[in-house]
This record gives sequence, C-alpha cells and structure tokens, in this order.
Amino acid sequence: MEVHRLAVAGREAAIARDVGDRVARVWLRRSRFADVVALSTATLTLGPDAGALYDLGRAQSNTGQNQQALASYERALHLYRESGHRGNEAATLNNIGLAQNRLGNLGQALGYYEQALSIAREVGDRAGEAITLHNIGGVYDRRGDRRRARDYYGQALLIHREVGDRFGEATTLISIGSVDDNLGDRQRALDYYGQALLIQREVGNRAGEAAALTNIGLAHKRRGDPEQALDYYGQALPIQREVGDRAGEATTLNNIGAVYGDLGDRERALTHYEQALRIRRDVGDRAGEAASLNNIGLAYHGLGDRGRALTYYEQALPLIREVGDRAGEAVARYNMGMLRWMEGDLDQAIGELELVVELGRQVGDPNLAADTGMLEHLRNERAKARKAT
Repeated sequence: MEVHRLAVAGREAAIARDVGDRVARVWLRRSRFADVVALSTATLTLGPDAGALYDLGRAQSNTGQNQQALASYERALHLYRESGHRGNEAATLNNIGLAQNRLGNLGQALGYYEQALSIAREVGDRAGEAITLHNIGGVYDRRGDRRRARDYYGQALLIHREVGDRFGEATTLISIGSVDDNLGDRQRALDYYGQALLIQREVGNRAGEAAALTNIGLAHKRRGDPEQALDYYGQALPIQREVGDRAGEATTLNNIGAVYGDLGDRERALTHYEQALRIRRDVGDRAGEAASLNNIGLAYHGLGDRGRALTYYEQALPLIREVGDRAGEAVARYNMGMLRWMEGDLDQAIGELELVVELGRQVGDPNLAADTGMLEHLRNERAKARKAT
C-alpha cells in the first residue's frame, strides 16, 4: 500500500497499476471491497487502466452495485479490445455476464457468456472455456432448467479435470451438488460436496474448504437434520474468520440463523441474522444487507411482531431496488403481501402480489406459477368478501 501511495503521489503510473492490481486481488479474497474501490479509484487518477477498472468492477459487483460494475467492466472491455488482449477481453465479458445475471437479465447474461466462450475457444484457453461453461450452467440453474444446467456443469468439469484445474473442479462439483440438492437428491448432493471438500483440503484452499462445508451444512438442513447442519456451519465459520472471508462469514451466520428459525428459536435466529447484517454493512454489501434485513423481518414475523417485521421489509425494499435485484424484490414483496393478508388488508396484499407476478415474468422465476396461483386465491377471497357485504 505504501508503494502504491508513493507511486500515485509521484505520478508513476506503471508502478501504481502493477502494485495496485496485486494488492486488489489479495483484498478481493478477503472481502475488503471498499478498500479495493478506493485503491482502484486512486490508480485511475493517473489515467484509464483496464486492470484497475476490472478490479473496481469486481468490488462493485461483490457489494451488489451491479449497475456500477457494468459501467466499470464496459470501460475495461473497451481498453482490452483496443490493446488486443483477447484473454482479458473474455474474462471481462464473463464478469459482465455475471453482473447481468445478478440483475436478473438472464438473456443478456447468456449473450455475454457466449461471446466469452467463443473467444476462449478461439485462443485455446481451455481453463477460460470451462469457467464460461460453468457460468452458462448457472443461468440455466437459475431459470430452473436443471437438466441443461447439469449438462453445462458436466462439460466444465471434464475440462477442469483435463487441464488439472483443481480449484475449478471443486467449484463445479459444488454447483453440480447444488443442482441435485434442488432436485431433492440430498445424498447425491452430499457426495459431490464431499468430493469438493476433499479437493479443497488437498490443495490447501481454506476459503474453498469453508464454502464446501457450508454447502454440506445446507444439504443437511434441507434433509431435516439441523444438528448436522449446525455442525458443518460451525466448522466453516472459524475458517472464514481465519482467512478473512467476511462475505463468507456473513453467509454462514445467515445460514445458522435460518436453522434456528426452522427450529422455532427466533431469538437465536435474530442474533445470527443481526451479526450477518453488521458484517454486510461493514463490507458495503448492499445486496447482502437487504437479504439480512428481509430475514430479520421474517424472524419478527414468526415471533408475531408484524409491525417490526414490516419495518424491516420496508428497509430492505429500497436497497433491493437500488442494486437492481428484481428476483429479490419479488421475494420481499411476497413477504410483505403475506403479512398484509394476515392483517386482513386484501387490497394491499393483492397489490404486492401483482408486482411479484410481474417481476417473476421479467426474470423467468421458476416460482411464477405458484405466485400466480396465490394471487388468484387472494383475488377470489376478496371477491367473496365483497359479495358477502
């Protein structure tokens, strides 16, 4: 950092860019996103630099600022194309796809991934090809098309193994496990998560080890085994603290809160949700902050405190809209609609559900049919109530 500061002060652009990029990549792994934004911004005072813009985009995307990330990535993409860096061009296209995916623009995400895939194949970048295939699988997974998701993940897995990319192999094994988990095949999911865990330990990737443990915990939660879930989350948490993975730590605290919520221990759930919220605010994760606020609202809803629940839902909503998370907005509005329904305010409940259905159509939500069914149920209930009066 001192070398970078002196280089910026002395207008030594080449040194500032090289050192800044090295520091940024370490900090990104430690969830120091605000520091990366400040670092990259300082580097950019010396003139346009694709590497600084790329790092800035990653920090912005990781904190839910996906529109800002897109602007940074687009500027980096222009510079990489000007300089003929095809590999970096493909990597940037991949990250633009990730940002579009997080914004719910799945069709646009696929378009960018396909451009990246074409370049990776053109230049013979097998590792980059595998990453892009994995990302394409993620879009289909989010669309609820598990068969196509698994197919793309399978293609990625073969290439990771071919080129000896153990990190990529473990990441894809976790994604395949997640597909099986969502399909209800918990044991198969656990088998894939277990394979990923062994690899992460073999290569010494402590952050990856914690991610695998967290996924194993989630599978046990879904199997209805809260004790095992808490055990695996409890193994993941100290590792995340050891390596400084603040974002991962917040996710695990959130997951622990969800287990206690399922067990009916709302107070302990709240304690963990609030810890996650503090971390997400510390690292500037606006999307994560919104998710934590929503979960705290759910906990108060479960405690019967509808007023506080609504307060937290209402705090979450502008953050969700700020980061452009239409799928998340649909979840928050659904929760608010259910609360209004329970309070007997059918008009407001229906208004929220109408927005939920519209958002679901925009993002291709696999729960659209269920949400539409609930909307029709509420409309019928209102019609009956009006007829009775």
